[in-house]
Amino acid sequence: MKFYRKIKKQVNPENLAETVKENKRATAIIVGAVILFFYVVFNSNGLLQRVRLEVQKKEVLERIRIAEEEQKKLKDQSKALDGDPKAVEKVAREKYGMVRENEKVYKVVPKKP
Repeated sequence: MKFYRKIKKQVNPENLAETVKENKRATAIIVGAVILFFYVVFNSNGLLQRVRLEVQKKEVLERIRIAEEEQKKLKDQSKALDGDPKAVEKVAREKYGMVRENEKVYKVVPKKP
């Protein structure tokens, strides 16, 4: 008894339509998979939107961290100013250019090249 194997036709652009007609089920599965892929990747809740949101979340968390550090620094400075007269004097001199009575202020101006 001899068994013969069915010889498959090669798919060429010329016989593509004929191959699609013969393999309707496989074609439907492939088309469905492609549509599902595009839906999962590109819809409003898809993978690309998720990646964008993750990047945005990291940026926002970094800004929050920076703001919290700034807030902590300002709280520490506020506490120092509440009880330490030397700290108040230092801020008054550096930030507002204030001087005590009978003090002379000398400004050093760098030479222009």
